[in-house]
Amino acid sequence: MLTAIDPSNGETLHEFAPASAEQVERILADGETAYRDWRQTSFAQRAEVLRKAANVMRDDVDRLAILMTEEMGKPIKEARGEVEKAAWCAEHYAEHAEQYLATETLASDAHHSYVSYEPLGVILGILPWNAPFWLAFRYCAPTLMAGNVCVMKHDPHVPACAQAIADVFVRAGAPQNIFLNLPLETPAVEAVIRDPRVQAVSFTGSEKGGAAVASIAASEIKHSVLELGGSDPAIVLADADLETAADTLTLSRIINAGQSCIAAKRIIVEAPVYDQMVELLTERLAKLKLGDPREESTDIGPIARADLRDNLHRQVNDTLSAGARCVLGGELPSGPGFYYPVTLLTNVTESMCGAREETFGPVAVVMKAQDEADAIRIANNTPYGLAAAVWSDAKRGEAIAAQLETGQVAVNGIVKTDPRLPSGGIKRSGMGRELGPHGIREFVNAKQVWVGPKQG
Repeated sequence: MLTAIDPSNGETLHEFAPASAEQVERILADGETAYRDWRQTSFAQRAEVLRKAANVMRDDVDRLAILMTEEMGKPIKEARGEVEKAAWCAEHYAEHAEQYLATETLASDAHHSYVSYEPLGVILGILPWNAPFWLAFRYCAPTLMAGNVCVMKHDPHVPACAQAIADVFVRAGAPQNIFLNLPLETPAVEAVIRDPRVQAVSFTGSEKGGAAVASIAASEIKHSVLELGGSDPAIVLADADLETAADTLTLSRIINAGQSCIAAKRIIVEAPVYDQMVELLTERLAKLKLGDPREESTDIGPIARADLRDNLHRQVNDTLSAGARCVLGGELPSGPGFYYPVTLLTNVTESMCGAREETFGPVAVVMKAQDEADAIRIANNTPYGLAAAVWSDAKRGEAIAAQLETGQVAVNGIVKTDPRLPSGGIKRSGMGRELGPHGIREFVNAKQVWVGPKQG
């Protein structure tokens, strides 16, 4: 069963039966059939569908938002923002997909030679629980606008969100079966990846899960895009605007109760301003309210599952046992739900758990660097390479950005995903790109066409 548990109290919300073998077969067959017509539609026709889907979400934002709050604990004010961002993503690709996929003329010995970008077919999206609507539209908006059909296998812990996302397209009057919800328990997804009707896979999730998906897809000679974990560094140098940096890094660390791949996880501070930065972070983090995610005043809701909270607490304890200092939090609260307090760990070194592993929760880790070169070395000393931030003079920050081994860098700003800009990681944080013009080109056939007669 696909079971949703309310993380604010640990009680079961609802259960959904996973798709049977017959239902999986029908979903894949329906997707393949829908693709034959959808691929023939114009960009204008596809854009109309995406714009209507965006309108449906905006008109129903409160009902859609509470589904996330109930199933995975996202504070209601953040949940509304996520629905709005998903709508923006749909609108962005409706507006820009034709430009992003415009045919490119390339000079050769042909009378005329060019590259056209054509759809592939049915694209499987395997999605996590931490941003149910945003990640669904990050995957489906460019994929649909390219002329593909989407089959979405969402996380088993957010089944109502998954069904609501599929219903958005029905309510928008989209052509039948261009977007299909595939409710499955995770072990059953391998057979779907291997199915010949599935042409490629988009996966967002853990490093372990990504490795499994990539290996299965590769064994079938299928393309996959992976957005995996991160231990994202944020470098704060002595010439930074410390007050603004502290404000931004506090927000970055605690959005979605810290359950974000691109959250600032290792705050690396140059020695001369280390103590001051710790003081500024302490002041801001201490003001945040942990509580019921349904309340408008709540800043931080619960961790999504009990096992995730247990692992987070293990990471904190291991880091403290190795010699780190706990300035805030660090103790499991009593009472129902999977809450974890805002925690600030200082004097963290590179060998400690909090610096080596991805911490998925409201735990800020502060590390000291002797100078700029040391800060860059510490930042790159990780198997991950998703995103990073630099706080310094802008020109100096850009120079440092060029030396950081990550897929994206924010200089004097928050690391975020934006439909206009590509996002993705290197090393063990994944491969391929999502969003922007780069993302829509992941699931297309870049077809070279040579038209004679030969010239010269």
